[in-house]
Amino acid sequence: MIVLGIDPGTAITGFGIIEEHDDQTLRVLDCGAIRTSSALADWERLEILYKKIGEIIFLHQPDCGAVEKLYFQQNVTTALSVGQARGVILLAMSQNGLKVSEYSPLEVKQAVVGYGRADKKQIQRMVTTLLALDQTPSPDDVADALAVAICHLNSYKMKSLGNESA
Repeated sequence: MIVLGIDPGTAITGFGIIEEHDDQTLRVLDCGAIRTSSALADWERLEILYKKIGEIIFLHQPDCGAVEKLYFQQNVTTALSVGQARGVILLAMSQNGLKVSEYSPLEVKQAVVGYGRADKKQIQRMVTTLLALDQTPSPDDVADALAVAICHLNSYKMKSLGNESA
């Protein structure tokens, strides 16, 4: 299975494409950050994000997508901006035929680290270890996107097990 994981943002959106093999080993097919300039109008930034997500999907043909849910912070402007980015990402994924799952930051941390209050460094170390990477993904948004993809793979397996016993 090939999963596209996304950590949404307007300035920086992290993405990670992970493939799980039959022996349950994981391999990173691609990862990176989509960056948009604050000098652009919001609609231009969202258009760039939409197009880049479509290009990534076209290039890698993932089986499904996973996006981190919005964690509301004190800054309402940032929350609205990230919400707009999430909407564009969800639309791009849907229009490209992907079934999309969404996970809260707590769910992602529990799936990857085993502890819902894990910090960024712990997530980065576990992502690096689980994916057998030579170096820690950078910026943080990329490691977070890979963590979202790992979370989806773990969640998908658990749901499949639940369906088998029914």
